[in-house]
Amino acid sequence: MNPLIVPVKEIARLAGEIIRHIYENTTTIHYKRKDDDSPLTLADRAANAFIVQELNKLEVKYPIISEESALPPYSERKKYDVFWMVDPLDGTKEFIKRNGEFTVNIALIEKRRPVLGVVYAPMLNEMYWAVKGEDAFMNKDGDVKRLTAKLFSLEQDKLRVVCSRSHLNDATQKELDALKDPTLKKIGSSLKLMLLASGEADYYPRMGPTMEWDIAASQIILEEAGGSIISEYTGQPIVYNKENLRNPHFKAYGRRK
Repeated sequence: MNPLIVPVKEIARLAGEIIRHIYENTTTIHYKRKDDDSPLTLADRAANAFIVQELNKLEVKYPIISEESALPPYSERKKYDVFWMVDPLDGTKEFIKRNGEFTVNIALIEKRRPVLGVVYAPMLNEMYWAVKGEDAFMNKDGDVKRLTAKLFSLEQDKLRVVCSRSHLNDATQKELDALKDPTLKKIGSSLKLMLLASGEADYYPRMGPTMEWDIAASQIILEEAGGSIISEYTGQPIVYNKENLRNPHFKAYGRRK
C-alpha cells in the first residue's frame, strides 16, 4: 500500500480533532459568507492551516489545492501532474446546524484521477480510506473492515437512494421520481458517498453544484469498493484540475448491474 496513506490518515484525524474541539466548545457558530455564498467558519480555517502545514512536512512534497487556500492560476495548476486536493471541512452547513454530518477530505490526484483518498468523520469516529488497486477500508472505533459496494439495478424496487440534506433541487427530484418506490436517506457531506462504498445505499444522483474537493477523496474510496462516480455529460468518471473546478452534474453508484 502507498506509504503516504498512514501519515495522511493521521493528518485527517488530527484535523478532525481540531474541528471537534471547536464544535464542542463553541456555543454559537459564527461564520461569514464567501464569494460563492458558501459559509466559512473558524473550524474551516483552522483545519485547513493544519492540513496544509502537515502535508508540506511530508518527505515527498506535492502542490496543494484546497477549498480554503488561495487558488493558483490555471496557467500554473495545469502543469501539476500529481497534487493534493483538500476539503478541510466538508459539510460546513451541517457543522453550523450541529448535526455532526461533516468530514475531513484529503485526496492525492495523479494525471487528473484520484489515486489515494481519506475521509474522516470526527463526530462519528469513522475513518475511510483507499489507495488505487488496494481496496477500500473503514475504521469505526478500532474495528477495521474492507468496504464493498452493494450490487443493484436502477430498475429494482425500493432502491436505497441518498441525497443531500441541504441541496435537493427539481432536477434531482426528477431523477428520484423515475425510480420505483425508492427509500430515501438524507445526509450531509461526503458521508453520502461513503454509504455507497459501505453497501448501505445504492445510488446518489447529484444534479446540482459541487466542487472538485467535495468528492475527490470519496471517488477513489467508492471506486475501490466497486462503485463509480460518473459525469452526467461525458458518461465517464469525474476528472480533476479543470480550469473551472466546479464538477459537472454526476451520478454515483454502488456496484451497478
